[in-house]
Amino acid sequence: MSNQRSKGIVGIFILITVLFLIFLIFAFYTVSTLKDSQGLSESLNAKNAPIAVIEVEGVIMESRKTVEKLIKAEKDDKIKAIIVRVNSPGGAVGPTQEIYEEIRRIDKEKPVYASFGTVAASGGYYIGAACRKIYSPAGALTGSIGVIMNFTNLEKLYEWAKIKPEVIKAGKYKDIGSPARSMTKEERLLLTELIEDTHEQFIMDIFKVREQKLVEGIEGLRKYAQGQIFSGQGAKERGLVDEIAGLWQAGRLIHQELELKEEFGFKFIKLKKESQLMEILGGLEESVQDLGYFLKADSVPLLLHK
Repeated sequence: MSNQRSKGIVGIFILITVLFLIFLIFAFYTVSTLKDSQGLSESLNAKNAPIAVIEVEGVIMESRKTVEKLIKAEKDDKIKAIIVRVNSPGGAVGPTQEIYEEIRRIDKEKPVYASFGTVAASGGYYIGAACRKIYSPAGALTGSIGVIMNFTNLEKLYEWAKIKPEVIKAGKYKDIGSPARSMTKEERLLLTELIEDTHEQFIMDIFKVREQKLVEGIEGLRKYAQGQIFSGQGAKERGLVDEIAGLWQAGRLIHQELELKEEFGFKFIKLKKESQLMEILGGLEESVQDLGYFLKADSVPLLLHK
């Protein structure tokens, strides 16, 4: 009986020892992996790197964060050049134009370049066009130079559901684009004029920066600014993109072009993180604001670069 008990104790001890060794091996592997990834992160995001990277991701509905990052990079004396990394299908006109203006202002003192990711179309291209040079992978999606305003006429659906919307307004055009009725010819002309004016702003803002680079001049730009989508290679052939290169190759070319003495490296610009509660509240506020663009009955229709 005692022999069986001793064997059992020895067996448990051996099992615990094996489990402990497995735990040590796992812990060592995890720490090594974290150190390697941290080292890689530090090498890609060096604190004293001379080139800043500012990422513009997703649909552009506000400009504040991007502008704050641009100003942060502008004021950092260690940063000699800025790359705006665009991965966006476009967005609202106003915020896009604000980012464009800040890039143009900063570029007069500190060079600002654009690097396109998977997609840099419409408002994404608008931002890139503000930069002194655009780098793009050959297979990136870009172009889509145009402006759109969407409406849905639910008049027949309301009739089928026996719903009769009532509108009280002060101002002839205050309910323009209402889903409860068809648009009048006069309203359509008014909105068409608005769209065409915004489209012309888009075209001329591109032309101001890229006049000497466009293969077919202003007429060619107008021809290619009808909402067409191009690959990065196709955009380069038309003068809408300068060089075919990814982010890291673009960085090396910029480093060489500016003859920077500092070792090549990127500093990805981040804003100071808010507390988790403030971040959640801020996210809720942005969601409500974005939803408000589409749901507020007294708001004007949203112009989109997309």
